[in-house]
Amino acid sequence: MSTSLYLTLAAARRPASFRLADLLGALSYALDMTEGQPQGHCIRCCWIGTRIGETLGLPDDLLRDLYYTLLLKDLGCSSNAARLCELYLADDISFKRDFKTIDGSLSSALRFVFARTGLEHGLSERIRAIINVVQNGGEISRSLIETRCHRGADIAARMRFSETVQDGIRSLDEHWDGSGKPLGLAKGQVPLISSIALLAQVIDVFHTENGVAAALREVKTRSGSWFDPALGDAFLRAQSEPEFWQALKSPQLEARVFAMKPALQSEPVDEDYLDDIAAAFSDVVDAKSPFTADHSNRVTLYTDMIAEELGLDQDHRRWLRRAALLHDLGKLGVSNQVLDKPGKLDEAEWRSIRRHPVHSEEILNRAHAFRDIAAVAAAHHERLDGKGYPHGLGGADICLEARILTVADVFDALTAERPYRAAMPITKALSILDADAGTAFDPACIAALKSGLARLNAELVA
Repeated sequence: MSTSLYLTLAAARRPASFRLADLLGALSYALDMTEGQPQGHCIRCCWIGTRIGETLGLPDDLLRDLYYTLLLKDLGCSSNAARLCELYLADDISFKRDFKTIDGSLSSALRFVFARTGLEHGLSERIRAIINVVQNGGEISRSLIETRCHRGADIAARMRFSETVQDGIRSLDEHWDGSGKPLGLAKGQVPLISSIALLAQVIDVFHTENGVAAALREVKTRSGSWFDPALGDAFLRAQSEPEFWQALKSPQLEARVFAMKPALQSEPVDEDYLDDIAAAFSDVVDAKSPFTADHSNRVTLYTDMIAEELGLDQDHRRWLRRAALLHDLGKLGVSNQVLDKPGKLDEAEWRSIRRHPVHSEEILNRAHAFRDIAAVAAAHHERLDGKGYPHGLGGADICLEARILTVADVFDALTAERPYRAAMPITKALSILDADAGTAFDPACIAALKSGLARLNAELVA
């Protein structure tokens, strides 16, 4: 049996708790990926929006809720990716990214949709999609936004955030003049922190794309429609400080955001809360595709089953369950055109798939609380014979925990429905694992999976 990474790290145990802002700020990079935004988008929005909140003189509790709404505003964005691909016949990630860079007018939105719908499809298929969008555009847009915003609010609740934060995320796309979605709230009905979060998002997108003048112009154009003019004025006062724009391009921005007053006031994250956060972000990942719905939870179940059969203790298993929950975090950066493709992937698509463990590793390494599971999560597609990805590890270079996770992941992939095949019976899935025992998969982990499944079956029929 290979060396345990968990036991290797035991001599240098991490602290018992972590700061919430640091942890969620690190994980927000995963949310940036699903929206196609340049790295640090949520961090930059947090800086922009919190500075506006400070300029408005918001009380500490509301400023704190605003701060976390800004970091987590895109929690639900993965949930409409598959539907967006289906409706617009487009890459969800680039579609979302580029749509945010148009002005807020209906005519610009329509031109964008016509130009981007079904570009890689046949003419008749593209025409059908465009006609559907024209005839049902309002309802399609409302439904996509409603799905995203409600899902994000639900996940925020699971992460123990207040109803104020939940409402802030749920109403992110409502506009001051009532033209927003999904409910068409107007003026005093729109939560203040929702309006600030949307304003911060617009500022960051246009500033990142075209600079300060573009951001100022866009805020001026949308003031009185998307935003209360008073918020536009507060932004103008906030941005007049020289450090406002300088900080957005500084390599120290993340540290500055984590040193803001709301971050310093947050309670530490203990082990139980860490479990809840891992589970919540696994929900974000699994919402990306209907074919991976609940995948992370099932992989976690099988991982824990194998670990228990191999005699790992409770703390070890808890640590490994987090790696299982977050192993596919990097898939948020893969288009649903690839994830849900029913046919064979081309080489570019395979490269995109093979990058997802690297993205998982990079994001988990940003979070001090999850840094020690990053290598395990990144290795779930490695093989004992060195023919896996992303690093081509082999033999003793693959730790025990990664071997366990790999068997659990492959077993769930085989027994779940995929866009290119139906779910396999358990017996067939186990025979495939057996065929590659010792070359791809650890035989002891396969044996532990079998014994765990047998024990579970005996308990269910008892």
